Amino acid sequence: MASGNTLLVFHPYNNEPPAASYATLDTRNAHPTLDFDAAADESAVFTAILPRAYAGGGLTVYLHLTDTADTNTAHASYWDVSFEAMVAQDADADGFAAVQSTHVHPNGTSGIPVIATITFTDGAQMDSVAAGELFRMKVTRDADNGSDDWDGDAELLAVEIKET
Repeated sequence: MASGNTLLVFHPYNNEPPAASYATLDTRNAHPTLDFDAAADESAVFTAILPRAYAGGGLTVYLHLTDTADTNTAHASYWDVSFEAMVAQDADADGFAAVQSTHVHPNGTSGIPVIATITFTDGAQMDSVAAGELFRMKVTRDADNGSDDWDGDAELLAVEIKET
C-alpha cells in the first residue's frame, strides 16, 4: 500500500473499554460518540489486525473530535495514543508502548469536528506491529495535563489510521 492510504477506521462502537477510567459511549444527534471527561484521564481501546497491505512505514493516527461546550479556539485538549503488539503479549496483561502525544483546539462552533494528528515511526513507537499482526491501540485524553483547558467533554467520532 502506498504512503497516505487509509489502513483502518474505528468508530465508537469498536471500543473495548478498559476496566476503569474509560470513555463513555454517548450519542450526539444520533451519531455515536465516545465522551472523554475534562476532569480525569479516560481511555478507549481498539483491537485490529494491521492489514497485510501495510508496507512497513510509520503510521499516522487521526482522531476526529468534537466538543460538548467549548468554542474558545484558544483552549486545547491533549491526547495520548499508544500501540500494543499482541504477537507475544499475555492477554491477561497490558504491554503498550510509550505514548505519542498531541493537542488540538476546538472549532469556534460547537459540534463541528476537528482532527488531532499523531505520527508514529515504524518500530518501537508502534510496538513493532507488523503487517498481518494483531494489535491494540489505546487513545487517552490527558485531562490532567496542566495545559488541557478544553471545557467539558471531548467527543471522539472516529479514528483513522493511515500509512505514513
